[in-house]
Amino acid sequence: MTVVLMVAEKPSLAKSLADILSSHRAVSHKGNGGCTVHEYNGTFQGQPVHFRFTSVMGHVMTTDFPAAFNNWDAVKPIELFTAPVEKKESNPKSHMNRFLRDAGKGASYLVLWLDCDREGENICFEVMDAVVPVMNKSVRGKTVFRAKFSAITAKDVKHAMETLGEPNKNESLAVDARQELDLRIGCAFTRFQTRFFQGLYGDLDSSLISFGPCQTPTLGLCVERHDKIQHFQPETFWTLDVRLGRPQGGSDFKAEWGRVRVFDRTVGSLFLDVVSKAKGARVVSVVQKEKSKSRPGALNTVELMRIASSGLGMGPQYAMTIAERLYMQGYISYPRTETTAYPENFDLRGTLSELRGSRQFGQLVAPLLSGGMVSPKGGKDVGDHPPITPSRAASEGELTGDMWRIYDLVVRIFIASLSPDCKYLQTTATFDLGGEEFTCVGQKVISKGFTSVLHWIGPDEGAQSIPDLTKGDICTVASCKLAERRTSPPSYLTESDLISLMEKHGIGTDASIPVHINNICERNYVKVESDRRLVPTELGVVLVHGYYKIDQDLVLPTMRSALERQLDLIAAGKADFEEVLLHAVDIFQRKFAYFEQHVQEMDELFSVSFTPLSETGKALTRCGQCMRYMKLVQAKPVRLHCQTCNETYSMPQNGKVVEYKGLRCPLDNFEMVMWTTVSTTRLLKAWPSILAAMHVPTRHASTPWSPMACVHASSVALAPWSSTPQVPQRCPFVLTKTMGDEAGSTVLTQGVTNTRTTPCPPPVCSGEWHAI
Repeated sequence: MTVVLMVAEKPSLAKSLADILSSHRAVSHKGNGGCTVHEYNGTFQGQPVHFRFTSVMGHVMTTDFPAAFNNWDAVKPIELFTAPVEKKESNPKSHMNRFLRDAGKGASYLVLWLDCDREGENICFEVMDAVVPVMNKSVRGKTVFRAKFSAITAKDVKHAMETLGEPNKNESLAVDARQELDLRIGCAFTRFQTRFFQGLYGDLDSSLISFGPCQTPTLGLCVERHDKIQHFQPETFWTLDVRLGRPQGGSDFKAEWGRVRVFDRTVGSLFLDVVSKAKGARVVSVVQKEKSKSRPGALNTVELMRIASSGLGMGPQYAMTIAERLYMQGYISYPRTETTAYPENFDLRGTLSELRGSRQFGQLVAPLLSGGMVSPKGGKDVGDHPPITPSRAASEGELTGDMWRIYDLVVRIFIASLSPDCKYLQTTATFDLGGEEFTCVGQKVISKGFTSVLHWIGPDEGAQSIPDLTKGDICTVASCKLAERRTSPPSYLTESDLISLMEKHGIGTDASIPVHINNICERNYVKVESDRRLVPTELGVVLVHGYYKIDQDLVLPTMRSALERQLDLIAAGKADFEEVLLHAVDIFQRKFAYFEQHVQEMDELFSVSFTPLSETGKALTRCGQCMRYMKLVQAKPVRLHCQTCNETYSMPQNGKVVEYKGLRCPLDNFEMVMWTTVSTTRLLKAWPSILAAMHVPTRHASTPWSPMACVHASSVALAPWSSTPQVPQRCPFVLTKTMGDEAGSTVLTQGVTNTRTTPCPPPVCSGEWHAI
């Protein structure tokens, strides 16, 4: 029977799609790792076929340099701009390429159900590269199809199956260009900065001094606001605080001074004297005007992240993770979209009807279905996906915690976008008090409209209550005083503010914006504080100021937004992939060369803010070359530094390093140290704790640490009958497992003992570490 292979982007999505298309008749069996294969019979293009539905787990391939260029010591950073790049498996352990070849062997047709964005298009071609060579070659005509869908509903999925298209090569090339540019630019600058500054300073507290074409301008926006706050000079001003009594009696109310404030106390006192002598405040005018607060537009990704951060206190990356989970389970439509306009053929009433039976939302949609629904606001259609909408009804018991909060937000914004505007009456009363003008403004809601759904947005009726006044009324002066205040600086950017600025300046895409914000937090460039405000660290501030001194283009958003426009042209088929790539690489290569020549200008700022490596840390063990004590630097990255030899040696991270019994390595005379770390729960089954004794390596800190390397390559031999390395008597150290209280722990001991002995591990890392 003819076989049709169908591939989704995630295992859970493959199951949902297979259930819909097979009417829950699909038979499932384990495939590769976390992927499952769902099989069922059906019809395709009018002929009976056997469907085989499976998935990948995100990108199958990744762009990287060949192994020879991943050695920080052997390759100069500037060489990375011209180094070859290649595609490697994203997760070699999953053997995804082999799995796809096995699943597609002999298939006549391939249907791609990857996410409908640029990344999804790129994964389409990764899947095709693996599957097409093993497909049935006897089939003539079109054999590869692309399904376009926006929601995991029976209607959307079946429509996509009936209207199959083709994968978009141009959009895939745009992703390839971005991946290669980010790799070349990011790695070159990151390697150079990390080696240069970590070799000079000991308290940077960051494993990598990274640079990214999007990450760095994102950090620049945070530091720009920080600089405004630091340079802000508060000024003292004076204002008149006046409260007036109601003509009919009752509680008093506040009136705002028309001049707002003055910056001279003497002048303020003169106005206070004039106002205090007035016998009352005469009503000059009372103006009432009906106003409206406009309903929200359709929800897109950026707005979802912004509201989730400001309203729900969720980080943008976490919020999108929750939204994607809701999408996979069929509760909301595809959450990655830039479009804010509903398509003309979008079934708004049908989507509302899905919510009619909901206990939480039924009362909110009933008035709309009864004739109260209004046309949605006009928005922007960028041709990717419809706005984010609910796909089916759910209850708070069905979805719990943050999944319910995001779902509730999506549903409420959808309902609000089809609800009438909020209408309210604004009353403005103007008073004359001793020749000075004062005003009072109050609001009264006429029709709540959409604010009955988004109740936190409506006008604040309780902020000010204005009595019934007519022109000519006299209000008594309940109190009048001169208040001294100071101007205040702007606040630090919230995540919501930063997302809006990134969208405005074209930094990143709806998919990458949360990643860039998360990166600057993980790199210790900014800290997320109360109200989700982003406060730059000393390291983040110094980096940005250093870029401004050398080349401000590296930190301003203009270069990245220009590059994004070029990538958009590739996606639209209006620009050549190779030409854009060569042009961008050439520009950044020149900028890197200039940056490398002038890095001392940035170092001048580092030297003021951070402590030299030689003055950091505490003495731990003796150096094997000069026999003086080396210092252990605890700040990231953990390392040992010998001030006399000016050598730095990397240590394993995320653990505790202590001296080990005063033993010395007989080969190079370095004292032994022990690294201890508490393992995860999963690893506790095999190792209650990990104890490692090692001698210090002889390479720079950038050399990767391997816990399975052994410096005794010359003393490790293979017996003719065994593939297991044996431990000759002359090897001064062996790996042993001790009994008693330390059973299950692994330590390094001297000499061959009578305890359970494990062979000395093979030299897998050029013998750099004598470690376990």
